[in-house]
This record gives sequence, C-alpha cells and structure tokens, in this order.
Amino acid sequence: MSTESRNARLFARAQQVIPGGVNSPVRAFRAVGGVPRFIARAEGAYMVDADGRRYIDYIGSWGPMILGHGHPAVLEAVQQAAREGLSYGAPTEREVELAEAILAHVPSMEMLRLVSSGTEAAMSALRLARGATGRSRIIKFEGCYHGHADALLVKAGSGLATFGHPTSAGVPAEVVQHTLVLEYNNVAQIEEAFALHGKDLACVMIEPIAGNMNFVRASVPFMTRLRELCTQHGALLVFDEVMTGFRVGLGSAQAHYAKLIPGFAPDMSVFGKVIGGGMPLAAFGGKRAVMEQLAPLGPVYQAGTLSGNPVATACGLATLKEIAKPGFYEALAQRTRELVDGLVGAATSAGVPMVGDCEGGMFGFFFAGELPQNYASVLATDKERFNRFFHAMLESGVYFAPALYEAGFVSAAHGAAEIGATVQAAARALRA
Repeated sequence: MSTESRNARLFARAQQVIPGGVNSPVRAFRAVGGVPRFIARAEGAYMVDADGRRYIDYIGSWGPMILGHGHPAVLEAVQQAAREGLSYGAPTEREVELAEAILAHVPSMEMLRLVSSGTEAAMSALRLARGATGRSRIIKFEGCYHGHADALLVKAGSGLATFGHPTSAGVPAEVVQHTLVLEYNNVAQIEEAFALHGKDLACVMIEPIAGNMNFVRASVPFMTRLRELCTQHGALLVFDEVMTGFRVGLGSAQAHYAKLIPGFAPDMSVFGKVIGGGMPLAAFGGKRAVMEQLAPLGPVYQAGTLSGNPVATACGLATLKEIAKPGFYEALAQRTRELVDGLVGAATSAGVPMVGDCEGGMFGFFFAGELPQNYASVLATDKERFNRFFHAMLESGVYFAPALYEAGFVSAAHGAAEIGATVQAAARALRA
C-alpha cells in the first residue's frame, strides 16, 4: 500500500462534497500536481499526514503559527477559555486586553476593531477609508492579495495566480470600476495615477512585503513616494499586514519602514494570522478620528457575530505574550536567515540559479538570477523547476507551500536540526 493511499482516499471523498476537495484553493496542489496531504496532527515544527508521514512545516497555517504547533502556554490559555464559554455575542474583558496589546506595539494605530478573518478586515478597512474620505477610487497593486472581497479581487496574486486568472468570475465590472491596479514598486505609475485621480482617491492598499507573489518587498524609494503622494492628495495609506503583522518583527513591517523612512507611518492597518495565534481572528485600525467613523459612533457600518471571540482572543493574547519576550525575534530572524542562506548555497553548489530573501520569520525563494520586484518578474521565474523541487522536498519530509506564489514561514520551534535537515534535503534535490 502506497504512503499516499489514505491521503488519496480522503481527497477522493472530499471532491464529492467540497468543490475541488478543499476549502481554500491553493491546498488542492493544482499548481504543483499530485495529491494534497491531509493533516492529522501537528506539534512544534512538524505536521503529520493521514498516512502517518511526518514533515518539517514551513507553511505554519500560512503564517499564524509563529511559536510552532501546540505551544504549551497557548494551549493552556485556549483550554481555559473554552471551559469558560465558546462565544457570548457580548463584550468581554479579553477583547479589550488584546486590543491594548496590539496597539502597544503598533503606534500608528490609536483604535482598532476585531473581526474574524483577514478578508473581513481588509474589506472593512476599505469601506471605512471610503466613508471617512467621502471618495470612491482606490489603488491596489498587481500581485498583492487582500482577501476575496469583490472590490479587491482584481489581478490579485496567490491562489488566483496559481490558476492564471486575472480576476474572478462573479465580480461585476461595475463593482471594480473604481479599483486602479498598478505595478508593484513602479514609482512612475503611482505618480501618474495620483496626477490623474488624486482628488478622487480614498486610499491605497498595499502589502508592504508581499507574501502572495512569494516574497517581494516594497523598495524604500517606492514606499517613500507612496507616503508623500497619499499625504499630498488626502488619500489614506492602508497597510495590509495580515501576513507581515508580528511576523516580520514585533512592530510589524511598518516598524521596519519607519526605521528607513523618517516619520513614516501608514494611516490604517489590517492585521490577521499571528494576532490570532492560529484561531480565526483579525483586526483593522488607525487614528481615532478615522476609527470613530465606524458604527455605533459614525455612519460606516460593520458588524460580526463572532468578532472578538473569547477563545480566539485568549489564543492571540497568549501568542503575543510569548513573542514579546526579549530576544524572540532575533533568534527567529537568525534561523530564517540560516534557512534561506542554506537553500541558496545548496543551489549555487548544484549550479542552479536561485535567489532568496527574508525578514523576521517570513521568507521566499525563486529559481531566478535576481530577486523579483513585481508580479510580472515573479511570473518569469522557473515554475517547472519549482514544482519539481517542491515534490522532491515533500518526499524528503519537508513541506513548503504548494505554489511558487506563496511566501514561507519559520517558527520558534524550528531549531538547528530542522534547518540542517531541510538544507541537506535541498542539496540532494537540487543535485538531482
């Protein structure tokens, strides 16, 4: 019986009752081919599939598991919260504590609202930006993914790029007629867009380090000019930190840019993943004057039955407490850099062109001669070589994202042994 037998049977069953057999498209392995692994359990830096096969996990639930799977302090907090009640539909003290904890590390925000998913947070931030400015037009960038809200589902990366669709069926043209899609890291385009539409622009939404076209960071000149133009024209600069928030550093990506650009700060921010510690939780926030436009104080409506869920907030609080400990990010960044340097070094030794980049516990690599700066250059990298590499690594017990359009994640549970085993497996795969 093959090691994939139970995975294959589960996938066949799933396809009868779930579209594509999965509840989020990239999980289907369509980009890389083969049978998706159905995960039975996880612990530390490892996941175990339905056939009992163990993998070093570099997905980390697509970012949230910054402490690794099953961290004792997080499990204890979640179990205690669950015993007290799963959901109330009423305010709790823990919601306030989590909001205070997030705001303490993100000085650009004075208030925030908790929601249940990154998509919900980005969609709500967009509505609030339009309501607060009284304007309709927005700018996003090709290759940046902000969830599957209609107005933002235009030439997005991630799962959409995997299937080669520039947008989604079911999104009427009139819904996206106010969404301008520009090239990432292209200063000339943003200058032209503001010259033409500046007085009508409500906001610019951007992933400061894009994680949905693998790992592509916004250049300092690009981000500097973007901040200047938003300020000049009265548009809000919205940082989508669903992926980068508390993942690339305790102050998130905006703290990284604030060190490089004097006085830099976004006007609004969107968070998810790490702040929930693996449970469904996200947030959006900004200055008090903007956030007070939300109901029940202002005219912009947003609501959610499970927003501020008591179990999710317990998970998030326990996670934030652990990652705020001295030395946490220094150690995480060192491990991530060791991984990226090891992968690129193995490729160089094998005569295979590969480049990589990382920040904090987030990384990416490309089969290319230089780091891509935008979506078009990501598409020009060697997809077929990535697919072969992915399967070779999977066979060696290393689980990278099953699509070259996705960033990877290292956790505090990844030690020297896991990094070393990964680099050794990569060296074997690249030689082959």
